[in-house]
Amino acid sequence: MSSEHSQPERSAVPIMPWSSTGSSWRPRPVTLVVLLIGLWLFGTGEATLVDARLGNSPWTVLAQGISRHSPLSIGGATLLVSLTVLLAWVPLRERPGFGTLANAVVVAAAIDVMLPLLPTPHSIGPRLLEVLAAVACIAVASGLYLTANLGAGPRDGWMTGLHRRTGWPVSWVRFGIEASALAVGAVLGGQVGIGTVVFALLVGPAVGGTLAMLRRAV
Repeated sequence: MSSEHSQPERSAVPIMPWSSTGSSWRPRPVTLVVLLIGLWLFGTGEATLVDARLGNSPWTVLAQGISRHSPLSIGGATLLVSLTVLLAWVPLRERPGFGTLANAVVVAAAIDVMLPLLPTPHSIGPRLLEVLAAVACIAVASGLYLTANLGAGPRDGWMTGLHRRTGWPVSWVRFGIEASALAVGAVLGGQVGIGTVVFALLVGPAVGGTLAMLRRAV
């Protein structure tokens, strides 16, 4: 996920003062700032999950697995995965926006920049708190990124494109994609654990709660 791990239906995303209502390639300065803050926070949340060492989100499990078998960092592997997923947009005729490309680059950069700066606690209590902090960070980040309205992230665009082409329910498509990323990442040595489970259970409600608060604030 990217900022994509539990995107609600688009109708649930409120229009905020900073939301783009025109071209997804010509963001206003305020929209650009909100987008970049959201994406950086998302990458920070992913880095926090990695730092907790209790299991990552499915796509970061895959990125970590790739990094264990290549010279790439986790952020570099995240960028590689995002660009590969974008190639899958071509036969689906999905159209990226500025936010799509920014998602691929900024989240990957934030993971690599923030990971060495995090505290790396050793006892289980602080590590569990890191997992919860990561979920909260990703929820806030998703609210900012989604309301910027500058194009779907690479994985979301792939999901919605497959849904449109096949007619399969979005939930099935999403589960299949993320389960596949998780399985391949685990085989490659990416970390799966209680943090992965906590993330899967809490991130959807947390993102929904963030969007609900933003909706009430309008």
